[in-house]
Amino acid sequence: MLIDTEKWQEIFLTLNQHKMRTALTAFGVFWGIFMLTVLLGAGKALENGVVEDFKEIPNSAWIWSQSPTQIAYQGLPIGRQIQLKAADVEAIKNSVPSVAKIYAQNSVGIWGGSPAYTVYKKNNGSFSIQGTHAGMANIHQQKIVEGRYINEIDDEKRRKVAIIGTRVKDVLFKQGENPIGADITLSGISFQVVGVYKSSSSNPNSSEEERIYIPNDTLRYAFNQVDWVGSFVVIPPPGIHAMVAEADVKKFLFARNKVDPNDVGVLGSFNLQSEFDKIYGLFTGINIFSWIVAIGTIMAGAIGVGNIMLIVVKERTREIGLRKALGATPSSIIGMIVQESVLITAVAGYFGLVIGVLLLEGINALMEANGGSAGMFRNPEVDFNTAISAVIVLTISGLLASLMPAAKAAAVNPIVALQDE
Repeated sequence: MLIDTEKWQEIFLTLNQHKMRTALTAFGVFWGIFMLTVLLGAGKALENGVVEDFKEIPNSAWIWSQSPTQIAYQGLPIGRQIQLKAADVEAIKNSVPSVAKIYAQNSVGIWGGSPAYTVYKKNNGSFSIQGTHAGMANIHQQKIVEGRYINEIDDEKRRKVAIIGTRVKDVLFKQGENPIGADITLSGISFQVVGVYKSSSSNPNSSEEERIYIPNDTLRYAFNQVDWVGSFVVIPPPGIHAMVAEADVKKFLFARNKVDPNDVGVLGSFNLQSEFDKIYGLFTGINIFSWIVAIGTIMAGAIGVGNIMLIVVKERTREIGLRKALGATPSSIIGMIVQESVLITAVAGYFGLVIGVLLLEGINALMEANGGSAGMFRNPEVDFNTAISAVIVLTISGLLASLMPAAKAAAVNPIVALQDE
């Protein structure tokens, strides 16, 4: 099909004669697409930040003893405090198929009690202690920056070794001093520093790097916690939701400790996968909200385009009448109006999309220059499918905006139009 260059020249001439009107009309469409691009890009950046944080942590659940029993069960009275024990770990491994890994955790100065008075040479401070195991660095969102993490031999032999947070290092050691291999005392007990960590969370709080981590069994025996465990970290096999493992472990512990299955609050729990599902649902809502706001703005712009095209038809009534008198068909008249409307919306929308993407790229470049993220905000972007969807919305908006003016132009009576003053 040959392009009707004369018709396009005429359209450009008409738009050029009304520059201000055309610019103001196009701005509504431009702003709608620009807002859509920026809002979706910002939503994606938040999503990327959360997903990046969560992907470092396995699909897992935390379980701990919380409240005394409230229901008498199997002849046992109410008010019993269920205590988690180290023996529960092997029992759960052998009896609960939905659990692939389970770690026992104890602590000093985190869930009550005083932090450990910590001394190195003439420097000292009070820091909480957390028990850990080999392979738990990602669960605690830790990145080793010096030395190494706790390993299997440390666990098996209950070695008195420790990894310290960067803020602990700043307090105990002089600037430039190597902490690896140094002996520090925790509440009078000597431990050798084997590693220094910093938080790998995109939005860490100050206390996360003010802790000292030691092998959990070492903590239990050194700090008189042999008879109990503070909490369990449960990791299910691939393909099983953490909620399933959490429920199965609680059910097993209830039966093992003779607790009524309906006794609420005896065991506390936190399930990371469920939290992730909730947050991901929030991002879906943000994207839907972004589309609603942007489409509303685009439609407002399209209505403006339609109103301008009605004015254009009114101004060109004599011209349209003359065209029809000379043999122009209604379809050619409609095509002229539709093309002009679609041109305005397409060009304005394209520039809105390009400017929006350039803004996101600029923000991303600034973030990359400063470490790649700003808290939970990471890599703002708009994917190709979204851009195609925006183009489709634009095209539909342009067509809708031109329908009424085009119908009005096609209905012009040549005789009446030529008499129009």
